[in-house]
Amino acid sequence: MLHMADDLTAVKRTLRTEIRERRRAMSSTERAEAADGYTARLQELIKLLQATSLACYLSMPDEPNTRPFLTWARSVGIRVLLPISRGDGLLDWSVGTGETEGPRGVPEPVGDILEPLAVNDVDLILVPAAAVDEQGLRLGWGRGYFDKTLGSMEKRPPVYAIVFESEVRERVPREVHDQPVDGAVTPTRIVTF
Repeated sequence: MLHMADDLTAVKRTLRTEIRERRRAMSSTERAEAADGYTARLQELIKLLQATSLACYLSMPDEPNTRPFLTWARSVGIRVLLPISRGDGLLDWSVGTGETEGPRGVPEPVGDILEPLAVNDVDLILVPAAAVDEQGLRLGWGRGYFDKTLGSMEKRPPVYAIVFESEVRERVPREVHDQPVDGAVTPTRIVTF
């Protein structure tokens, strides 16, 4: 007999695979247009929240492209923290602008390393996601770094997931450790839950 947790893990895995395949099938033109949309929506979100600092991530090739936005944010004086994954499942942070390939091929910043608690001081956290649902539940990629980080914060700033339009779903599967988000940013809109 399958346990419900095993069942849920299988459902999540299938959904992640489907989303990854859809993302890989996108043309370079679609990606470029989406990147422009994300940059514009994220600029709106910064203004809306009057954020002067944020935590974001360096996107993988199949993910929504965060780099044009990060370049803009730095150019207007916003302090940007980028994650560096640790062996214990937590995230260190850096304001470094260089880039290297971290474990599992994930892009990471190069620069002075700040402790996991550094993220407590930002005005906004932007996280990757495979999908989010209308209740604010986030389906991550299964490594748990952001769930651990968000779950350990005493006072959380607004947290928004960056996803493609089709990845805002009615429902996504939820496990106990899954941390909710406050909203989602797509190329065409900002959704607040």
